Amino acid sequence: MSDPKNIPIAKLGDNNIEFDILQYIPEDAATHYKILPLDFKDGVLNVGMVDPDDIEARDALQFIAAKNNLPFKIFLISPEDFGRAIKNYEGLGGEVDEALDQFTSENAATKNNNEAELIQDGKQVATGENNIVEEAPITKIVGVLLQHATEGNASDIHIEPSKEKVRVRFRVDGILYTSLFLPNTVHEAVVARIKILTNMKLDEKRKPQDGRFSAKIGGRKIDFRVSTFPTYFGEKVVLRILDPEKKMITLDSIGLSTIQREKVEEIITRPHGMILLTGPTGSGKTTTLYSMLNALDKEKYNIVSLEDPIEYDIKGINQSQVRAELDYTFANGLRSILRQDPDIIMVGEIRDKDTAKLAIQAALTGHLVFSTIHTNSAIGVVPRLIDMGVDPYLIPPTLIMTIGQRLVPLLCSDSREAIPVDGSIKVMIDKQFADLGEDYKKDIVIPDMVYEAKPTPSCPSGTKGRTAVFEMLPMDRELERIILKNPNEEEIYNYARSKGYLSMREDAMKKAFEGLIPFAEVNKV
Repeated sequence: MSDPKNIPIAKLGDNNIEFDILQYIPEDAATHYKILPLDFKDGVLNVGMVDPDDIEARDALQFIAAKNNLPFKIFLISPEDFGRAIKNYEGLGGEVDEALDQFTSENAATKNNNEAELIQDGKQVATGENNIVEEAPITKIVGVLLQHATEGNASDIHIEPSKEKVRVRFRVDGILYTSLFLPNTVHEAVVARIKILTNMKLDEKRKPQDGRFSAKIGGRKIDFRVSTFPTYFGEKVVLRILDPEKKMITLDSIGLSTIQREKVEEIITRPHGMILLTGPTGSGKTTTLYSMLNALDKEKYNIVSLEDPIEYDIKGINQSQVRAELDYTFANGLRSILRQDPDIIMVGEIRDKDTAKLAIQAALTGHLVFSTIHTNSAIGVVPRLIDMGVDPYLIPPTLIMTIGQRLVPLLCSDSREAIPVDGSIKVMIDKQFADLGEDYKKDIVIPDMVYEAKPTPSCPSGTKGRTAVFEMLPMDRELERIILKNPNEEEIYNYARSKGYLSMREDAMKKAFEGLIPFAEVNKV
């Protein structure tokens, strides 16, 4: 259907326009000229116009399209559809502004009142499975932040006070993005609201506090792990978002190569021993552990886990949340697990000497133990265990494999810019693999081109989602001898390298060679 001038008509109804599409036309231009980006198909931006005869609007559209190097197609939209659709720009900022206006008007008459008391007067959301939909202004601001962060697939929310304003940032795919700014006048009230949800002490602002709460957002129960931290301008708050109902990740989808997956599938079928994953916070260790547990026969074995926190709900596994405030620690919990007739044990993290020794003891007595530990590499795990007080002679008979990992962004398939592998890039690659034996080097295919992220209309950042890069160190007889004789990182590396050991950086290179990740990410691993 089209109008007499052959301009097709677009009926929007109540359909929302995605935020990535809205970015093509700034909100002020859309409002002033009554034009809206509708969608992006086959390399063409479809634009809705209330008045296609408006010369100024067409000129503005031509300018925007030329700036972005985009072809466009015009559709006629009704003023009513435009009025509804323009609200898509408001999103997070619009809802928060509305709540701020309400807060300002309510606070004017009670300027000297304590903000924490103000929000306590509203409807309370206790910890548990309550819905985070509230009307009190500050409560609404917090609820909107939680909702938008969850719906935007953020992993963390950072609320950071400064001299002029409060910055709110969301971490998406490992990168922090500023989402909005709040006035300093609401900072204490927002922090107090979050403290109420987590049962933290409202009057303690001089030292860090930790807590957690749950809320129903979009019909799903979402868990939030909260940390406060005193800064010069007030308390900073970080909320980690944990969605127990997220689709369980499998070994197929975490980024393992064929050879790596075969190794993992072999070790997780061992009757006993210990498998340790290492990497910094946020490197995907827990997700990898879950994918391994999910691949096990949960009907045949009694699988018990100790976690802090429980990030995913895995059917068929007995998951337990440690609580340090009740003296239910990893070490104490591990002692209790051993009385539960377990076959397979997952310990969220080895943090201290007691937990390390108990995990080793569990592996020695016929259990398969999975856990994580903080070191820089898979090779650094053995020296770290020894530093924690584990006797070197206990490590060879228990430790099956150590796995190091990091997360790197994935290239969008249509957002790649080819770069020839020559000059400094070729020198860097050759240097990286120089000490690798020829028998192993022949399996690494170096292409003529690698790729970098290139922003496109369908993928503005050039990357979307993340995958893991790995390094794996399996135990064997010669490595056992080295651990007993001279367990330092250099000796372990030299032996592992002679057996074809590839580092995380080299695994990242291989993924870059395959066009899966930007080559620039290699230097960040």
